[in-house]
Amino acid sequence: MPQLDTIKTRQEAHLAELNSETADIDHQLRQPYAKDDEERAQETEGDEVLEGLGNQALREIAGIEAALARIEAGTYGECTQCSKDISPARLEAMPAAALCIDCAD
Repeated sequence: MPQLDTIKTRQEAHLAELNSETADIDHQLRQPYAKDDEERAQETEGDEVLEGLGNQALREIAGIEAALARIEAGTYGECTQCSKDISPARLEAMPAAALCIDCAD
């Protein structure tokens, strides 16, 4: 498993990217609609997609923030449900993983 400093740095960088992405989405969603009905319908569909992407990013932000809190608390890599170690391969694939593979199933 990479060192915690490396994981923390990567997660903080990813968090900054996601925060920027959600700010961009929020800005786009606040734009006024076109007056033309057909264009407005297309914009509404686009907004639904943006809202979905924004919600997904917000869930990922929450996971990263929780992982960073576990790093600070010294519990990163421990399953939050059963307290067993999360496998290094799982943490490599999902650095914000809070559950071991058994508890995630």
